[in-house]
Amino acid sequence: MATKQKIELVNPALVEHARDRQQSFENRIADRITAFSGSMRFVYIHAIWFTCWIAFGVEAYPYGLLTMIVSLEAIFLSTFVMISQNRADAKREVLANQQWATVKDEDGQNQELLRLSRQILDLTQQVHQYAAARSKGDASSVTATSTDDAAA
Repeated sequence: MATKQKIELVNPALVEHARDRQQSFENRIADRITAFSGSMRFVYIHAIWFTCWIAFGVEAYPYGLLTMIVSLEAIFLSTFVMISQNRADAKREVLANQQWATVKDEDGQNQELLRLSRQILDLTQQVHQYAAARSKGDASSVTATSTDDAAA
């Protein structure tokens, strides 16, 4: 059988979420049961168990006890599946909150870049006006206008 690969979390929000989750004994148990019941090992064990139950004649057909055991197991496993889905939803919520914070930070940075770009554009236009006026020999009027604009 292939060895189980451990996925390393790199997102700080998910690392913190996993650390918080590991502090609860119930969460650790639920995570282990869910990981095992979602594996092929679980399927193989059950296939062998059912085959042996029937082949060795543990009970007669229609296998009432086996049916009851499997039904109870299905009830518990469906509960663990819901726990797993809740855990996945919590992770998605953590990621969504972090992504929203990143979007807000980037929006603020974009607004600052736009403000700086407008300032650069204004200064560039003033330099062009100054250069054009200087080439015509009218630098004093452009300088006075630029000084008035900068004071405003």
